[in-house]
Amino acid sequence: MTSAIRNTLRLSVLDRSRTRKGRTEAQALRDTVRFARRAEELGYHRFWVSEHHSVPGVAGSAPTVLAAAVAAATSRIRVGTGGVMLPNHQPLVVAEQFGVLESLYPGRIDMGLGRSVGFTDGIRRALGRDKDAAEGFGDQLSELLGYFTGDQGAHPQVHARPAEGLRPPAFVLATGSGAELAAERGLPLVIGAIRGRETMLRAIDRYRAGFTPSVWGERPYVMVAADAAVAETTERARRLLEPEAWSTAYSRTHGVFPPLVPAEEIAALSMTPRERSRFEEAMSGHLHGTEDEVAAALTELVGSAGADEVLVTTSSYDREELLDSYRRLARLAGLRPGRGGADADIDTEIDTEAAPAAA
Repeated sequence: MTSAIRNTLRLSVLDRSRTRKGRTEAQALRDTVRFARRAEELGYHRFWVSEHHSVPGVAGSAPTVLAAAVAAATSRIRVGTGGVMLPNHQPLVVAEQFGVLESLYPGRIDMGLGRSVGFTDGIRRALGRDKDAAEGFGDQLSELLGYFTGDQGAHPQVHARPAEGLRPPAFVLATGSGAELAAERGLPLVIGAIRGRETMLRAIDRYRAGFTPSVWGERPYVMVAADAAVAETTERARRLLEPEAWSTAYSRTHGVFPPLVPAEEIAALSMTPRERSRFEEAMSGHLHGTEDEVAAALTELVGSAGADEVLVTTSSYDREELLDSYRRLARLAGLRPGRGGADADIDTEIDTEAAPAAA
């Protein structure tokens, strides 16, 4: 990686609290909290958690609750959501939740926001939403931000306490019209780089061209999200990605999203042609290889996108190998151990035993 990127790039983590074969959902959540401590020690800038409802294999269903646990277990790294799916919630409640988080952990909380809704009719009914709820994302975003700035719009008598007057950074996920909304409101953009590189670059160009400075941001800020696996050899790095790829392929061919299984079990499978096609599709577009190979790929990605930050979203069955990948990634990016998050100039092992609920 070029010295210029090593000296300026922010590198962050998104963990989805994936469950693993033979382990419980409670253990997956505790693993997330322990992983956040390790990410902080390695010098990563942010640690984000996600929102998924009624998805087997994913324990992260309440991101603001989990973010609170992560913030309590760490001291410097920024903590946030990637993201809270705003159509699933009332903006007032989301403002109150982030107001509480920012009040308890001032200067460390990020408010990542997305427009997705539950992916089945049953989940949407349980959430009290329909499949068209995402169409109101722009209005919901405006209402949410208004509770922080004191511009309540249609609800002038309603005050989100303790949110009003606070400014936790608000990031918009670039799904649907996310890039345009982020530009209009002067917010940072989070965009995936897994596949469709040209589509990603066009969206970033539109975002920068349409960006309007606001109380939330004076200039465009682009965070690119990507899977990145680093190992001693290219093949070992590829194996790190296989458990997540197989889980994705299985979900698209069987309608069930299973826990992660060891790469050895996947190698022994006799996949159907359809499963194999989905598996190879899920394996494509990721950054993986040795430190030198990933450094070159990361340099190209950051350079082409003009990215200010990379959000790494990798999942794998073997948590020790996964942590080793993050160690190697931190090293090649020039991160300084113990200097992540709020105190950073650029703004050990995973315990696999069950931990107390307070983890």
